[in-house]
Amino acid sequence: MLRYLTIRKFAAESGYSEIAIRSKIHSGIWMLDQVWKKAPDGRVLIDVEGYHKWVEGEYDVLKVQLKRPAKSRLKPLLPDTDPRRSRSPAPLVE
Repeated sequence: MLRYLTIRKFAAESGYSEIAIRSKIHSGIWMLDQVWKKAPDGRVLIDVEGYHKWVEGEYDVLKVQLKRPAKSRLKPLLPDTDPRRSRSPAPLVE
């Protein structure tokens, strides 16, 4: 078995989705040079041995500051329930 796998190959073997893997990398749950590395060609590779250490608790993930997603201040778009209100602009009158 290879020590370093692409995200796609690691996702197929581990059961984590590619999105979940990228999220763990981006948020800092999986640290550079511990669980993943950047190859000389720029590709992100998962260190399988590092992943096993992470699973077994050898890396202290409690020290990692997880980024919380910012709460959106925008109100969700809800369908207009008032039939008198139109989303079209008022007609031009002369």
